[in-house]
Amino acid sequence: MIRIAAVGDIHMGPDSQGLLRPAFETLPECADLLLLAGDLTRHGTLEEALVVAREIQGLAVPVVAVLGNHDHHDDKPDEFTAVLRDAGAHVLEGQGTVLPCGGARIGVAGTKGFGGGFVGRCAGEFGEPVMKEFVRHSRRCADGLRASLERLGEEGCDARIALTHYSPVPDTLAGEPLEIYPFLGSYLLAEAIDTAGADLAVHGHAHAGTEHGMTSGGVRVRNVAQPVIGRAFHVYHLPVRDHATTGAAARAAR
Repeated sequence: MIRIAAVGDIHMGPDSQGLLRPAFETLPECADLLLLAGDLTRHGTLEEALVVAREIQGLAVPVVAVLGNHDHHDDKPDEFTAVLRDAGAHVLEGQGTVLPCGGARIGVAGTKGFGGGFVGRCAGEFGEPVMKEFVRHSRRCADGLRASLERLGEEGCDARIALTHYSPVPDTLAGEPLEIYPFLGSYLLAEAIDTAGADLAVHGHAHAGTEHGMTSGGVRVRNVAQPVIGRAFHVYHLPVRDHATTGAAARAAR
């Protein structure tokens, strides 16, 4: 059993330095891995990125992160990513990483993701160039997630986790205004997860949403936006793969 700590939407700034560090220092007592589901800062400045870096630097458990829309606001995602990587975090965008955790090999595939909406109420790749690019960006993010999960499957990981900022399912958006669902996630992420296979999907972004959801293929989805979970992080217990068994239906996260 692997213990996965996760949180998103911590929105740190210079005045919040040290706020989460005491809780993060307790991670070895309760978790094997920390996932950060984007919107780590308020405006995506490098000053704010350094605040996050100091919160996570030198932690006794691996840290894996994706960026969120707030982290892109200052238009320096590459520099922002470099700051977090210098602090020891694995920052993913269309990539995967394999980590030894609790005697198992855990694969995490990550992307920020993007909007577009969900089946029956989604944007289409049609019309004005700006609309087509909106949908194409969402599709590129989903394609990167799918390819990363597939590569992790080929590497024989004991469990695979999909880490995004935007939501793959509408279930975890319950509580948000219906009018903004298209800006909170995309069904393309869920398609990628179900096509490639995963044991758990974790996202943030929906501050007024709901913690628990599921893809149509049966993968558990958890919204870990801090306003939703109401704590420094939440811990999920994930059974590692029985190599005689395949398929997400054999997995559970509680």
